[in-house]
Amino acid sequence: MIPGVSASITVLQRVIAEIATTDIPVLILGESGSGKEVIASEIHRLSNRRARPFVKFSCSTATFDWLLGGGVENGGNGHHSRLDGTVLFDEVSQLDLEKQALLLNLLPDGEREVSSGCLMARIISTGTRDLTEEMRAGSFREDLYFRLNGICLRVPSLRQRKEDIPELLAAFLTKYANLLGRQQPPIKSSTLDLLMQHSWPGNVRELENIARKIVALGDDSLAISDLAVCTVGSVPEKTTVGSGVSPRPLKQAAREASRKAERQLILESLERTHWNRKRSARELQISYKALLYKLKQLGLDDGGNPD
Repeated sequence: MIPGVSASITVLQRVIAEIATTDIPVLILGESGSGKEVIASEIHRLSNRRARPFVKFSCSTATFDWLLGGGVENGGNGHHSRLDGTVLFDEVSQLDLEKQALLLNLLPDGEREVSSGCLMARIISTGTRDLTEEMRAGSFREDLYFRLNGICLRVPSLRQRKEDIPELLAAFLTKYANLLGRQQPPIKSSTLDLLMQHSWPGNVRELENIARKIVALGDDSLAISDLAVCTVGSVPEKTTVGSGVSPRPLKQAAREASRKAERQLILESLERTHWNRKRSARELQISYKALLYKLKQLGLDDGGNPD
């Protein structure tokens, strides 16, 4: 299960549950450290291929030797029979055009029976770049994009879903307490408040590193001492740890973060659908009336393009 209670993560959880048992190719886009690989692993865990291998292929250092050599290890028949689980192509946008062509030839096109040279695995790809922009620039093949993009999942950054921080932190603390054989230290409200105010340039990966440090040191204040330095200038003075002024209540900070995340999610959907609000409502899995209400509530009702 992907930890989180935000609107964006709730939608992602629903979509993952729907598509996991299919073989549809999945393209996962998001900033570095936002949790794309975790989502790919969750799709595999919930899939019918869960007992088969989950193989990560780093496109930033790709040679394709092991993929092209799959047939060699199986008598030269080219069936890639050992790759019948899930293959994750990590940072697929970093492939040059020559390697994109090689990958395209390995993927079934969905219109005919899978040929002997095609990968038999479920295909999941990730990227930090906007592949539509890459296509317009001529650096990413359009045919490969549509072969990989059976469905596209866009992962919001952690700063867009800060209300998920308490649940994510709890999960990471439990994980590293078990891994390191340590007691899980208590977290002070001032620590949580600082985490809610941080800008999270490293996304979920940065939060996980902080949780590991908290468990290793056994002291949350000591573990985030450098974080407090990093956030100087971006954190309001009244929330600075040790300032002597009462911080904002966590619930209030979470509500504000939730509104920001919801606004961002709706805006992204409207941009994808060219402000077709009925399509956006279907994509967000809410009623059309509910979307209209939220648009008005969030100040996004421009009276433009209805349907």
